[in-house]
Amino acid sequence: MNSAPGHVVDVPTDRGNVPVRRTGPLRYATADRFRPPVLVPAGGDVPVSGAMCPQPPSRLEAVMGPSRNLPQDEDCLHLRITAPATPAGPRPVLVFLHGGGFSSGSGLLDWYDGARISAEGDLVVVSVNYRLGPLGFLRHPDVAAGNLGLLDQLAALRWVAENIARHGGDPAQVTVAGQSAGAISLALLLRHPDTPRLLRRAILQSPVLGPLQTDLAAAEADGAAFLAALDGDPFTAPAEALLTARTAAAAHAVERTGSRVTPPFSPVVGADPVPATPPATGLEGVDLLIGWNHEELTAFGLSRAAARAAEGPTFAAPVAEFGAWATSAGARVTTYRLDWEPAGSPFGAVHCLELPLLLGDGAAWRDAPMLGDVPWSDVDEFGRVLRGEWAAFARTGEVDPAATEGHPISWGLGPQTPPTSPNS
Repeated sequence: MNSAPGHVVDVPTDRGNVPVRRTGPLRYATADRFRPPVLVPAGGDVPVSGAMCPQPPSRLEAVMGPSRNLPQDEDCLHLRITAPATPAGPRPVLVFLHGGGFSSGSGLLDWYDGARISAEGDLVVVSVNYRLGPLGFLRHPDVAAGNLGLLDQLAALRWVAENIARHGGDPAQVTVAGQSAGAISLALLLRHPDTPRLLRRAILQSPVLGPLQTDLAAAEADGAAFLAALDGDPFTAPAEALLTARTAAAAHAVERTGSRVTPPFSPVVGADPVPATPPATGLEGVDLLIGWNHEELTAFGLSRAAARAAEGPTFAAPVAEFGAWATSAGARVTTYRLDWEPAGSPFGAVHCLELPLLLGDGAAWRDAPMLGDVPWSDVDEFGRVLRGEWAAFARTGEVDPAATEGHPISWGLGPQTPPTSPNS
């Protein structure tokens, strides 16, 4: 039973209004600057204001529209819980990790509100903040070990395991969904031995599996460029100075990679908690849903034709390679592609387009150029179908392609039976 306090709202569904309770923001961990997170003790909720990590403006505002401004503060390891208000047995849990290129975003933004999917799918939804930019991903031998944002995410999953039952959730039925940077994070965290014990299923939405990861040497070179540009001591300089120095590190990353897509601070392969080599086993019993949108890269200036041409090497091939590893390690894998092209949108099936179908509401997405001229009622109608598939996957590990027949989504591989050994 959900005994936690919170604000109850009615959510319209095809079954009538369903009351859901929003609880939080709550603190799941604390962290000193450039140090790993420390999990808060289990058994009690610590209400907080709900700040997001200090960050520059999102580079996807031209696609997604402006986000509601939240306070920015380094004390940002917060989460929010949305759950049906009617008492029931333990419900499946959906944890969401936001995107933003490891440099912007917050799980507490209205875009990522989980009320609709919670009410329709009878799920407990948890939206998570984590540290970004240099605060979350700087690696330098004298300052930070890197991957602190990933360690934050692991801490959030541990908090869920220890506390979600008090909010009506079933800790044995946790699905973690990540979008873009959140999906990349999840793909890398699946290499860590603790992760399969903290989740039952995972949904990876638009993971760029390659360019947004760095090796140790490249990460330390970007870190050195950051420190050279920083005015002050990295441990005491104001957050604004860190963001200014981030610009210099971004220029260094562009020069190093030749790509303006690669952020200066992103996960480091080979640093805790990401082993350099994916394990051969360890995903037994884990269900994975992985997919992308048909014209992702129009968000970054490509034409629709060029975005489709880049789909194979940027998404399809890396997802297939990742799926092959996950299957060999014991997981069951399902893939999808969102083909929706909203009328009046110049972007087509662009990066982030699935988000308003799954999370948030009409008010949160009213200024999103990627939705074109489509009335919110049509967005919500298609979204109800997609939310049903995500909720079914969170409950059973399977989707029903027949349920989306006539809708612009393509299903690739159905659930696969893991091989009996990595070599079979």
